[in-house]
Amino acid sequence: GLSAVLLALKRRPNIRYERNSAMAQRLGRELDYLMEHESSLFGSTSGSPTQLVILDRKNDPVTPLLTHWTYHAMLHELIGINNGRIDLSHVPDIRPESKEVMLAQDQDSFFKQSQFLNFGDLGVSVKEFVDSYQSQSQSHHKIESISDMKRFVEAYPEFRKLSGNVSKHVTLIGELSRLVSQRHLLAVSELEQSLACNEQHGTDLRALRALIANPKIQPENKVRCVVLYALRYEQTQGNAVNELKQLLSSNGVDADMVSIIDVMLRYGGARERQSDIFQNENIFSRGKNIFKGLQGTENVYTQHTPALAIMLEDLVRGRQGLHWQERLPNLDPNARPPMLGNENGMFNQDIIVFVVGGVTMEEEMAVAKLNAKFVSQNVRVLLGGTSIHNSRTFMSELSTTFFP
Repeated sequence: GLSAVLLALKRRPNIRYERNSAMAQRLGRELDYLMEHESSLFGSTSGSPTQLVILDRKNDPVTPLLTHWTYHAMLHELIGINNGRIDLSHVPDIRPESKEVMLAQDQDSFFKQSQFLNFGDLGVSVKEFVDSYQSQSQSHHKIESISDMKRFVEAYPEFRKLSGNVSKHVTLIGELSRLVSQRHLLAVSELEQSLACNEQHGTDLRALRALIANPKIQPENKVRCVVLYALRYEQTQGNAVNELKQLLSSNGVDADMVSIIDVMLRYGGARERQSDIFQNENIFSRGKNIFKGLQGTENVYTQHTPALAIMLEDLVRGRQGLHWQERLPNLDPNARPPMLGNENGMFNQDIIVFVVGGVTMEEEMAVAKLNAKFVSQNVRVLLGGTSIHNSRTFMSELSTTFFP
């Protein structure tokens, strides 16, 4: 897969990898061997500068565990996307023609424009379209909610015929809204974001105990929050990981699900990571984290920024100090690293990022934003990985690969 991308792009990149990842290094060496022995098939190194950065998911196990609130990510997390297809046959009162729908940017302008919108803005966007049609049809239905939109679509078959894509999205958004309410995801997400972004042990622990005791919260969401707690407070003296595992069991959570907590610590705990993703491992990063919390945030459900996005912005802006050189060495230690730019940033380069262990929809959105942000510098970032994860597939993959 990765070699096919390099062949298609006619690129022979400089390879960098995460120092603490044997898998990333091995993949880099195998690609380097292939490019060396099949050099006529790949482009030369003298053309447009290209970097291949190979990362390991274990250095950021937090991002795949969070509930993400953009449209594409919510569909992937809550309903599931399989090769661009979404199965809605389980949805109550679904119309026969809507039991399976397709998502394709090249055939669906609404999805292309809306895939990175957060859930609130998404509702506004689809309502504007429905309002536009309603004014053209001189209909006087009062539309103030997603339920109103669904009833309007049902009442006007010609709307479904003329605007099949948008009526499809009214159905999808309606189902997402139902699941968010049914699974109490706003409460779950608020705690997830606090655990991922803020250092407040006592407050988090009280909220987590209450969440576990709440019978309306799904078991997998309880486990996700405890995993986040275990990762953040792993090195905190007096952490309550064992107590929380017992609390999960006493509230009916399956033992196999509870075991994922230990699996995650073995996979991406503090000893396995080379990055301080929680900014709590020394006095300087803890201070930075405190001031970050004091600044406030526009939305408590979207505080988190993937580590991958922070790394890429540092690289593109030219903030490539000793930290990044040590963390992302060149595959060939004797090779002269390419000119990556100066204090003004990076220009005229392609960056291919490949994540061993899978990428997420949040990281996809972060890369899209970076590409738009640095278009004037002619920097292009391409993201790929061994899979595209949501929280369910991430925990399932680890549970079948690692054992507590």
